[in-house]
Amino acid sequence: MTSVSLTHDERRDRLRLIRSENIGPTTYQRLIEHYGSAADALIALPELSQRGGLKRQIRLYSPADADRDIERAAAMGARFVELSEDDYPALMRHIDAPPPLVCIIGQPGILSRPTLAIVGARNASANGRKFARQMAAELGNQGITIVSGLARGIDTAAHQASLETGTAAVLAGGLDVIYPPENAELHHAIAERGLLVSEMAPGTRPKAEFFPRRNRLISGMSRGVLVVEAALRSGSLITARLAGEQGRDVLAVPGSPLDPRAAGTNKLIRDGAVLVSGVSDILDAIAEHPAQFDLGPAPAAAKQAPAGDTVVGDADRRAVLSLLGPSPVEIDDLIRESGCTSQSVANVLLELEIAGKLTRHAGQRVSMNIA
Repeated sequence: MTSVSLTHDERRDRLRLIRSENIGPTTYQRLIEHYGSAADALIALPELSQRGGLKRQIRLYSPADADRDIERAAAMGARFVELSEDDYPALMRHIDAPPPLVCIIGQPGILSRPTLAIVGARNASANGRKFARQMAAELGNQGITIVSGLARGIDTAAHQASLETGTAAVLAGGLDVIYPPENAELHHAIAERGLLVSEMAPGTRPKAEFFPRRNRLISGMSRGVLVVEAALRSGSLITARLAGEQGRDVLAVPGSPLDPRAAGTNKLIRDGAVLVSGVSDILDAIAEHPAQFDLGPAPAAAKQAPAGDTVVGDADRRAVLSLLGPSPVEIDDLIRESGCTSQSVANVLLELEIAGKLTRHAGQRVSMNIA
């Protein structure tokens, strides 16, 4: 991916675009690729949404709100970076539908080194915290940057032990919202000496639904994920699952079957995760998958034809709509079964998504939203 340097206006317009109604990362990329600028894409959104069947005006994120977000970030020394820019976390470009913009503060250069996420239970045991600190410190001394989520327990221990060698924290809320409150000092230290990352606007309070999104970025920024302690139902297992889907290594520390905090990690090992009893196990796993340290250029953001300005014919629209339903279907199947061109299908899907009538799924699949 060729790096670009965005003007203030283009950065503001790109922020407006991704925060406008019904615009997800995939649609954002298609609009940018076709229209060439976020400003032109924003102009096209009302007509595109009407073609998709939206009966009212689509809600666009206002220039004033976007400027407020940028200014609030700047006031604390943070900035928004877009995925085409050098300071965007490079590995994250390779995940499915990466966030188009993230807010960062600190030293983005630490992500140029190999990265490993360490995550685990918030109510971690003393032994679990000790082991997390040991792994983070030893890996840091090997030149590996530690990524985690700044939560209580294992996350906190990993960040503390790698603060001097390089640590990055991904937050579920805005960068200016300290959570949990007892991590205020660590939060500020990482902002100065490490890196804080969030896809949320400054001032956003963490909500339960934001944490899986945060976990997706933790794994997406990392070459692998080490789970130290985790119950069977925990956010750490979500991070591990996402890591596997993203092609990252999944590593886990075994524990006593009598400790519910080991149930999740033991299950990961049964399911094929690398068993870790020391840092050598991690380094050996990394050495077995050297390609993960050089993923090469970012893949094309879209596999479909970009949106076109030509209005889709009624026959093509009916053909595509007749094949859509609440169950996800592969886009290639829509093209084949409808007999329409890939661009016509892409246009119909784009219009439906902007109108809020379509959901995109992993594996280039889509489904209709049934009211």
